[in-house]
Amino acid sequence: MARILAGARDEALRNQWAVTIAVVDDGGHPLALERLDGCAPIGAYIAMEKARSAALGRRETKGYEEMVNGGRTAFVSAPLLTSLEGGVPLLVDGQTVGAVGVSGVKAEQDAQVARAGSTAL
Repeated sequence: MARILAGARDEALRNQWAVTIAVVDDGGHPLALERLDGCAPIGAYIAMEKARSAALGRRETKGYEEMVNGGRTAFVSAPLLTSLEGGVPLLVDGQTVGAVGVSGVKAEQDAQVARAGSTAL
């Protein structure tokens, strides 16, 4: 857990991005949350939902965002799912063991920070 948070935090700080980083288990249950100085409080909620969606869906949340942008607007109202980029599953031997969600900057930057956390695993 500490390595995942550290990897994501280092990426955010290197780019001077004020974000919240959430880590969940494979069922979407919270394991860790860190809100960096300057990140809006709502970032904690959004980061957790991105992480939960990536864990439960076993995919990056960017895929859901692409579906919605491509016209499958039903995904906007899907329960326990956010269609915002920035949630990345944590994989061990091809199995999803959890996920990282990041919120606070542009969607692709959130995803960049989340991927940095996932590669630290």
